[in-house]
Amino acid sequence: MAHTASAAVRDAGHSDRVRYTVWYPAQPGAKEQPLTIGPPGAPLFEEGASAVDAPAAPGRWPLLLVSHGNGGSARMMGWFGTALARAGYVVVAVDHPGNNGVDPMTDAGSILMWNRADDLAAALAAVQADPVLSPHVDADRLGLVGYSAGGFTALVAAGARPDMGRLVAFCKASPKDGVCVPQAENPEMTFERRMAAVTTPELAPWVAKSAEDRRIPNVRAVFLIAPAIVQAFEPGELGRLEMPVSVVVGEADGIASPATNSKVIADANGEARLQVLPSVGHYDFLADCTALGRERVGKLCEVGADKGSTHQAAIRQAKELFDSALR
Repeated sequence: MAHTASAAVRDAGHSDRVRYTVWYPAQPGAKEQPLTIGPPGAPLFEEGASAVDAPAAPGRWPLLLVSHGNGGSARMMGWFGTALARAGYVVVAVDHPGNNGVDPMTDAGSILMWNRADDLAAALAAVQADPVLSPHVDADRLGLVGYSAGGFTALVAAGARPDMGRLVAFCKASPKDGVCVPQAENPEMTFERRMAAVTTPELAPWVAKSAEDRRIPNVRAVFLIAPAIVQAFEPGELGRLEMPVSVVVGEADGIASPATNSKVIADANGEARLQVLPSVGHYDFLADCTALGRERVGKLCEVGADKGSTHQAAIRQAKELFDSALR
């Protein structure tokens, strides 16, 4: 567990703890078990396989910090984390308090998105202090990864300062944009509910600090998967990012529209690489659904293309970026 003060505001039980999951290169011969999400014996999602608590392979490896999407989880990013661990990276993914698929969702967790960067920083500090993991981590070779709302988180952690007034103005002008309407993961969180919550005594002091610099030092590269909430950044904030940025998004993404999110990054930052995958939707970047998952989860399991191919395209692009920037 890691700890950060803002977690206590976002978590339903007001705990300051931040859970994180670590995938790392294991010694040869480690016995792997299926990695799934859902009730025991009735998984909803399949992530692949991992060897829990296996001895780490010798060496010090580059480190990637991963931020999940709205209402997601560290484990939901297991398809990505395990692939990058096999490629020689230590991958640290968090469960953002009050905004994950394991714990109760809260208004604060859904609104104070900029404080998600605190979670990544706290998890980094915890891994660096861990006597088992720290000898295998080279935190000077650090990358950020974010999916959907996690893309916003990664940009904040990279040093881009959000202006939430820009997002409010955008949503008033474009109320049907996928970023502005309630999401399948939290259908009760309407724009009107958000606007009412930000003025409450509990949240107003934290909202007032939304534009503070929350950059994590030594970040050398940023990989974004279908990034969302990009409307909150003034283009100059995106343009001044000094590290390489690489973005992958689906052409058919109706949640984080490429036109108002990913392409905005590419237009603002001439060095950013943008790959748009034909026929791919927003939830194609989630883990593989089981038959039970398709029955129970519904929209989150709908795909517009072959999910395996989509995942592999994202993994290849990430490896290209991080191999160049962190090796």
